[in-house]
Amino acid sequence: MPSTRRRSFLWRYRRLLFLLGLFAGAVLGGAAYLLVRVPLPPVEEQAQTTFLVDANGTRLATLAGDTNRVNVELGQVPKTLIDAVLATEDKSFFEHRGLDPLAVARATWNDVRGRPLQGGSTITQQYVKNVYRMRERTLARKLREAALAVKIERKFDKDEILERYLNTIYFGRGAYGVQAASRAYFGKDVGDIGLREAAFLAGLIRAPVAADPEKSPETANARRDRTLRAMHGAGFVTAAQRADVERQPVASYVVPKDKAEPTFALPEKGTQYFVEQVRQQLVARYGEATVLGGGLRVKTTLDLRMQAAAYDAVYGLLNRPDDPAGALVAIDDNGWVRAMVGGRDWAASKVNLAMGTAGGGSGRQPGSTFKPFVLAEAVRQGYSVQSTLPGPPKVVFPKANKGADYPVENYENEDFGPAVSLVDATANSVNTAYAQLVDVVGPAKVADLAQQMGVGSDLVRGLSLTLGTSEVSVFELASAYSTLANRGERVEPTMILEVATADGRVLDRAQPVRRKVLERRHADVVTYCLQQVVLRGSGTGAAIGRPLAGKTGTTQDFGDAWFAGYTPKLTAVVWMGYPEGNTKKMLNVRGRKVNGGSFPAAVFKRFMQAATRGLDTGAFPPAPNLGGKPLKPSPKAVLPTTTTSSTSTTSTTTPNTTSTSVPGSSTTVPVAGTKPP
Repeated sequence: MPSTRRRSFLWRYRRLLFLLGLFAGAVLGGAAYLLVRVPLPPVEEQAQTTFLVDANGTRLATLAGDTNRVNVELGQVPKTLIDAVLATEDKSFFEHRGLDPLAVARATWNDVRGRPLQGGSTITQQYVKNVYRMRERTLARKLREAALAVKIERKFDKDEILERYLNTIYFGRGAYGVQAASRAYFGKDVGDIGLREAAFLAGLIRAPVAADPEKSPETANARRDRTLRAMHGAGFVTAAQRADVERQPVASYVVPKDKAEPTFALPEKGTQYFVEQVRQQLVARYGEATVLGGGLRVKTTLDLRMQAAAYDAVYGLLNRPDDPAGALVAIDDNGWVRAMVGGRDWAASKVNLAMGTAGGGSGRQPGSTFKPFVLAEAVRQGYSVQSTLPGPPKVVFPKANKGADYPVENYENEDFGPAVSLVDATANSVNTAYAQLVDVVGPAKVADLAQQMGVGSDLVRGLSLTLGTSEVSVFELASAYSTLANRGERVEPTMILEVATADGRVLDRAQPVRRKVLERRHADVVTYCLQQVVLRGSGTGAAIGRPLAGKTGTTQDFGDAWFAGYTPKLTAVVWMGYPEGNTKKMLNVRGRKVNGGSFPAAVFKRFMQAATRGLDTGAFPPAPNLGGKPLKPSPKAVLPTTTTSSTSTTSTTTPNTTSTSVPGSSTTVPVAGTKPP
């Protein structure tokens, strides 16, 4: 009787069974054809996040496009996370050869009946779909996916497939792969997570955005708990472990999105300005696609401790809403840029005030911080710094300003007498003596030397050069002063020490570029004179109780104020002013006019004291031989008919040549009397 029923059933449905058999044969034939004929395409290079670290290896910043991914090896992934993923996504992963026949059959049957294709893909199939961008939901795609999954299983072992899969999954919050997801949701590396974090991440895989606890804490808990049930059922966790995690709301251990790991370390200390300069250099070398998606590992020269000290020195002092802005650059004796303060707040303004035009802004007039280049050229030409020049309150150079007379005055009309040595003229920033000096040695030669020392901007080749009327950046002035700190050796500044790939292959390693610009004995003489500025001149406010050389600078009508200085091992330049430019003057900052010896010197001191704490700053060479040929006053300079004593500040007689004042602006030659030290 049973056999008759079976025959009757088979006979009754013979046509349907024939069609099903024919269809199954076609499917199997098609699958076999695909398996044989469909080539395995090359795996697309997966975009990875680029990481920047400071000189000590501390994470500084991440650079990424739309994809935040950090590949890790399978051995770095905790077993509990692997168990959670296997229990949730593919329990038989280590048994099958890429396909789960029952799941494939179920998906095919639903497609035949016109129903939506169901899930059930193996981990290998999911990997294929992710890396080969197979998004359409069709039977042909499913068959091709199955064929490629089999080929993948033949090419790679199970551990390699699992590692690749874990590095390609999207977890939401822009994070691809388990490492980026762990940082995005927990603020820690994947190797440091436990069961509760692992269960949550595995629960995100199917629909990560919907299960973000900030959007739906109930969904997040439910997904996590489903993973825990699967893990318990597979024997990966005990009932007690499961219950313990289920009692903890996911939101209690997931970091809120707005407090997730920042792109920059110490963003409140202005690190973004330095990182942006590094990013631009990397893009110029490797292209934007590689920088934002190539997974580069970049070691920079920045010292985060010094960076914090620099920012605190500038904006810890300039901390009132109506205070001017400030910028600072510090470069060590290797040419490494150790700190860069480019502005108060990156979110408010991305113009890097330390970089001038290279930072999206403009250069600033350096004032008397340019005088050391004039002095260096004089020493290089063999003149003795013990030579004297007249230091009256005012001198005039007839027809030196495009046919008009060019008057130069000392700050507050101070008279330094008929004979002031170059040492004292440097210490006290005597404009009238330096105007004569630049005329004797030649402005063009001074400009050439300054550029050889590190000033990259175009420079006016006229008498006003000695008063710092050509615009420069804080960065290039720091570079040029570091040439003096290095005893005449120009060391090209660098911000990038090493660039490597994600797997550790070094692409580039910085090699210091050194070039002798000044003889050591000449640089040492200039340093000696600049030490006097700090010991007894206009820069005493910058003294730190250690060997230090430096120079103050203030521009016309108090538009910019500077202090530039160095120890034997560290150079720093501080600028202060309003970002609007010289149209806004510092005539009343906290009740006082700002010159280089005031706020900038104080900022420099605060930074240097903090930056060099516990460090050996070195010592300058013993006092050098200051001898050389004597200077004679410039024959072009017209001096007053009489002068008062060197300590007097009373008025002088009128010069014997009529002068014409030059209107002040950032592009015209200023009257030196409005420019303090």
